[in-house]
Amino acid sequence: MKKKALALSQTSPKHLAAQVSACALGICLASPGMAEFEVDLGDGHKLAFGGYAKVDVRYVNGDIAYQDYWLANAPINTNDADEHVETSHTGFNVRESRFNIKYTHGDVSAFMEMDFYGGGGNEVVSNSSNPRLRHLFITYENWLFGQTWSTFMPLAALPESLDFGGPFTGDVFIRQTQIRYSVGGFQVALENPETAGDGNAGVPSNPVGVTGNEADPDEEMPDLVVRYNFIGDWGELNLGVLLRKVNQGGIDEAAVAGNIAGKINIGRDDIRFQVVHGDAGRYAAAAMTADIVTDTNGTDDPADDEIVVEETTAYTLAFRHLWTETLRSNIYYGAGETDILGRERAHWAVNLIGDIAPNLSAGLEVGNYSVSDEVSVLPQGGDADSDYAQVSFKFTF
Repeated sequence: MKKKALALSQTSPKHLAAQVSACALGICLASPGMAEFEVDLGDGHKLAFGGYAKVDVRYVNGDIAYQDYWLANAPINTNDADEHVETSHTGFNVRESRFNIKYTHGDVSAFMEMDFYGGGGNEVVSNSSNPRLRHLFITYENWLFGQTWSTFMPLAALPESLDFGGPFTGDVFIRQTQIRYSVGGFQVALENPETAGDGNAGVPSNPVGVTGNEADPDEEMPDLVVRYNFIGDWGELNLGVLLRKVNQGGIDEAAVAGNIAGKINIGRDDIRFQVVHGDAGRYAAAAMTADIVTDTNGTDDPADDEIVVEETTAYTLAFRHLWTETLRSNIYYGAGETDILGRERAHWAVNLIGDIAPNLSAGLEVGNYSVSDEVSVLPQGGDADSDYAQVSFKFTF
């Protein structure tokens, strides 16, 4: 067995997952163990393993309930809808830790990765956590088949954060099964269709999948993503277009969204950004909005209600500065808003991250998550926020 420094190509799935884990979901700049240990089985067969162990200690204080990481959601007080969830909570967890495996034979490879955000367990005795499938895909030459980051998701633009998701509020962030073709900087993909907001939760009810009336009778057209990546010594610029057919809730129309994102190098430092606008729905600002919503048209009469496709605008801006070869900081801000429901969510943070031993990093991040909605499930006009501080330790293997 040998430890191997992996070469990352622009269009390889290895590059995609390494960028996301290093830039968005972890605290090391190096690749997060994307099959770092490789075994040569002979006759062109290779088996590789990787992953990382991450420990988070997080304190949240404010009137938005504690979460291990901030989604673009608005946790409510189910005991009293007229009061915020006044919070002062410290939580320890290791669920972001993950393990991956890759099998290669010639031009064909298969990759699988799992973490431990699959639910289960409690904090009373065992603190158990179920594994959760993140990625499972096959690659052959320029083709990718399987579940991984959506082609609409600009990985290079994701800031490095200790919070598991970073500024979900301003990002395109989604994994799903797809068929993708890449050549040079061009990528095109057909991806799994799903309309959120039509009563279908989008999850199978049993190991076989959805059945009976739980199976959506529509969604016959896959989502189409077209993207082009410009890459040079100056950094990277990504342009993406998403085209979907929404035929739920009495709607039958095309939904379109666009995304411009990039990373601009400034010496050893860099600026990262992305802007998404249009009918992005479940693709942007995770958990902020469904794809289709009810427009009351400004009245209290249910007869005036209309089911429409929600429009979303979301953006993220981040700056990374290297203090030394082993010490760095990131500051980021992400925000999202919707047109019909008037939802507004924002997340900012600043961190300091250092390498304290080979493959071992530690960091501190402080920030704030806020909700300000015109029509909200939260009381007191829909305005709420919580501050947080997080210390993380991460060992990459």
